[in-house]
Amino acid sequence: MGSILSDPDALTWVISALATAGVILRPWRLPEAIWAVAGAAALVVLTLLPWRDALAAIGKGTDVYLFLIGMMLLAELAREEGLFDWLAAQATRAAHGSAPRLFALVYLVGILVTVFLSNDATAVVLTPAVYAAAKAARAEPLPYLFVCAFIANAASFVLPISNPANLVIFGSHMPTLAHWLMRFTLPSVLAITATYVGLRFSQRRSLREAIERDTPVPDLPPDAILAAAGIAVTAVVLLLTSAFDLPLGLPTLLAGTATAAIVLWRKRETPRRLLRGVSWSVLPLVAGLFVLVEGLAHTGVLGRLTGLLQTAADRSVTNASWSAGILSAIACNLMNNLPVGLIAGSLDAGHLPARVGSALLVGIDLGPNLSVTGSLATLLWLVAIRREGQDVGTWRFLGLGFVVMPPALILALAGVQLTALF
Repeated sequence: MGSILSDPDALTWVISALATAGVILRPWRLPEAIWAVAGAAALVVLTLLPWRDALAAIGKGTDVYLFLIGMMLLAELAREEGLFDWLAAQATRAAHGSAPRLFALVYLVGILVTVFLSNDATAVVLTPAVYAAAKAARAEPLPYLFVCAFIANAASFVLPISNPANLVIFGSHMPTLAHWLMRFTLPSVLAITATYVGLRFSQRRSLREAIERDTPVPDLPPDAILAAAGIAVTAVVLLLTSAFDLPLGLPTLLAGTATAAIVLWRKRETPRRLLRGVSWSVLPLVAGLFVLVEGLAHTGVLGRLTGLLQTAADRSVTNASWSAGILSAIACNLMNNLPVGLIAGSLDAGHLPARVGSALLVGIDLGPNLSVTGSLATLLWLVAIRREGQDVGTWRFLGLGFVVMPPALILALAGVQLTALF
């Protein structure tokens, strides 16, 4: 123990590991953010990380914070104005009393939301709507809520904007949209298909139950239409912003704020209730993770990882790509994919062989489907379902993840190899 305390690098790793374990296991049911912030604070207090570097690390997450605030504003606004209730009733009627059909509808919508609004939007925006749909159908909600969690990661590398981690990983070396589609279309199709099959199989018993056939559809209030328009405009803005290789955070915040301002002005309401409904604890959680990664960077481990990965690629690109994909997927479940994405960005994925960089991204985007704390999107999903009175324990999600994630990952990585042949 004394040797650890006297070794700054070892102590940094211990603190980071304990903080990550706290985020994953939530001892005493304390919020995830408390553990991330406590770990970050410990690094600074013990002078393992200079406070200026910690502030700089927090600043690196500015685009992510802005993006999340904009999406959470849109989600809370849509909830308050009844948009989710209306969409839920429409989905339930379209299912015609069939639970498998409702399951497939939710999965399809989840793909669209993830691809064009990002996986975080699926967790924040779609999850409440799906819960409302299950409630309207008088069905057990968890099978449908699981769809939101798993498709948020499985479809998150269809486009660069489908996952903010994609932007972090490639940074200034982001492939063009055409090149991106060439590299990731086949792996995405394989991941989405395999994830659906795994989920559908795992939930087959729950989907045998009858659901409500003739759900009354409420009128759609004008302000709900404005909220829906705001979400649609945000999707277009994100696509355009991505096409010009610009940060996504500020445009998302502006779109969410403008939509909220218009609706509140029409109703002559203050933003107090809207702001109270936003899950602000997500922001310090993300900030704490950024600081923890900066602390690990100070131990010199990133330089060693870069050297090892480059050496492996020089020996065999095929073996290196498989290793990069599988190991990054495992790492995401040990320390969350946001820190792993930041580490991958520091490794300069854009300068690695294309096949290795693609496999690394697939592992970081898809690997988190193994555990409930594997990705920021899944943590946001967890917050969203808790607000609806639902909860999923670490071990229950892990059991489902073992069924769904490994086959999808193997097929997606095989897709990366096949794509490289053409």
